[in-house]
Amino acid sequence: MANLNKVMLIGRLTRDPEVRVFSNGGKVAKFGFAVNNRRKNATTGTWEDEPVFLDVEAFNRGETGRQADLVEQSLRKGSQIFIEGHLQLDQWTDKEGQKRNKLKIVVDNFQFLEPRQDGMGAPRGSSAPQRRPMSPSWGGMPDDGFDGSSEPPMGVPPPPPKAEEDIPF
Repeated sequence: MANLNKVMLIGRLTRDPEVRVFSNGGKVAKFGFAVNNRRKNATTGTWEDEPVFLDVEAFNRGETGRQADLVEQSLRKGSQIFIEGHLQLDQWTDKEGQKRNKLKIVVDNFQFLEPRQDGMGAPRGSSAPQRRPMSPSWGGMPDDGFDGSSEPPMGVPPPPPKAEEDIPF
């Protein structure tokens, strides 16, 4: 029997990351994340965004995994990012003896979707060029508002040329 636990999300941080360092030197960065589900309002016929709020954790893992460090240095409330991760269920008993649980996202990888606030282009703490992920495996374009009138963002192919019948007069 096959199993798959993978999440891919594009959204924004709802709060600044909170970082905790463990006694063994490990680190975790926790933050809130919001994504929108779009649905059509049955009465008005208009499309509406329905926000979904999630708890996210990024860890420093192994010698090369520095996700928590990057989150701490680079992300703030309102930052838009693409997250690849997996679901994890936390279970505990509260002070009143009630069993509680919470589903959270654990980051495996993430990509910045916006330039830095100082306009330099690369995320804080990184000398890498700004990259935008392509839409998931069906090969679509990212929803970044690119209209083809200027140079496309890095990693995004230019749109195909318009056919003669597509040009309005």
